[in-house]
Amino acid sequence: MAEPGVTRSPTTTELDAWRSFLRAHARMVRVLETELVAEHPITLGAYDVLVQLAEAPDRRLRMAELADAVLLSRSGVTRLVDRLEVAGMVTRERFGGDGRGVVAVITTKGIDTLRAASRTHLAGVVRHFVDHMDPDELASLGAMCARLAE
Repeated sequence: MAEPGVTRSPTTTELDAWRSFLRAHARMVRVLETELVAEHPITLGAYDVLVQLAEAPDRRLRMAELADAVLLSRSGVTRLVDRLEVAGMVTRERFGGDGRGVVAVITTKGIDTLRAASRTHLAGVVRHFVDHMDPDELASLGAMCARLAE
């Protein structure tokens, strides 16, 4: 690893690895999104929002927390929650003493949609990702990605 503050250009091998990582990520997202949309009325981003809400305490998150959890901008998560609200999968509620805070709450329809979509999505994760590596490779990749995410 290079020292902090030391600038250098990546080698050809390093650039090849980086580009392979980007292509693999793009392909996984594209394939999983296509399967999800074909079988269910939600995108991969909407699925992620529903997962975050379903796993949150009381099945609710402040909009800023939700944006951080799904790695979208606040405006992006607001637009996505707008669409999920229109579809009846999420509601918004005021919270806090001043009434300015807003939380997103998953509805029963959202839970049912997530439950059905999870079968498709998780089967795709296994088919397109897990099945292509042995357990040691998966553990190494998981550790590397966790380190990169920090």
